[in-house]
Amino acid sequence: MQNPDDIRAVVAALRDNDRFVVTSHEAPDGDALGSMLATGLALRQLEKDAVMFLGGPAPLPGEYRFLELAQNGLLRERPSDFGERVLVAVDCASADRVGAEPGLVDAAPFTVNIDHHHDNPRFGDVNLIVDDASSTGEVLADVFRELDVRLTPEIAEALYIALVTDTGRFQYANTTPKALRLAADLVDAGADVHRVFQGVYENVQFAKLKLLARALDRAQVLEGGEIVVSYLLRDDFEAVGATEPYSEGIIDFLRSAEGALVSALIREPPRDGAPARKVSLRSSVDEIDVSAIARKSQGGGHRAAAGFSSDLSVEELTEFIVREVAAQVGSAAGR
Repeated sequence: MQNPDDIRAVVAALRDNDRFVVTSHEAPDGDALGSMLATGLALRQLEKDAVMFLGGPAPLPGEYRFLELAQNGLLRERPSDFGERVLVAVDCASADRVGAEPGLVDAAPFTVNIDHHHDNPRFGDVNLIVDDASSTGEVLADVFRELDVRLTPEIAEALYIALVTDTGRFQYANTTPKALRLAADLVDAGADVHRVFQGVYENVQFAKLKLLARALDRAQVLEGGEIVVSYLLRDDFEAVGATEPYSEGIIDFLRSAEGALVSALIREPPRDGAPARKVSLRSSVDEIDVSAIARKSQGGGHRAAAGFSSDLSVEELTEFIVREVAAQVGSAAGR
């Protein structure tokens, strides 16, 4: 539930300051990019000096090219006057993932943290964490209303992307009546549903399809079909000509397997450096909280969607996932 004091504090911070840097998490998805763009555009509408920033070496997911983030001023290097700007972190479940650049929160003079992950540790100076919201885009829509931001077609479409992607095209359990009413309002304000659908879901790079084929070919059905695990090696990315963001969304194909309660994709980022592997987790039942599994490896997320990084081998990670899922299933059966 939204805390009235929290939204008042966030609204005041956005209203009373003049210079901002808006960012989201590493390996950004639709909610991250849509929320970041919407916030940047909203602050500029309020005549604030707002820049958007996402660091790290990885390119952005190709399916969001139509957002024209670079043309809208997205920086890939930290602005030189960063220390003079309020940091606005949207859709970031932990300080470590903010801006895809370590130490960003510590270096900021003041941080506004807006999110919907239930395990967000409230790392900001002011925090608005609405864990029953469908998406961070939904939380921002309430903030914008309090700030009297006009929903232009550009802002509405950015929020719609956040909403439609984090609800799985309005099919996941987080699709609430409020989310559906907001979607209608955003379409009324000018969000182009067909353009978003084509851009996100019907514009898949061929290399991503080949990467998906490798993941599906390696998928293992474990524990009588209750767990589906697959993996991608660094060489796979090079062989098919794919970059790291191309693995985004592959986990959802594994999740759709008949009888699967939990699905996992283990992948080796196609670049040097730590961590050696990243793990995406999905749960199809309320009884299994994959964010609890992720937190045991310093990760996090939602009950139904979470992730973590590790230097363990694929085999060790598979054993860890099976063991932790079995523990939760056993605990649920014993209640």
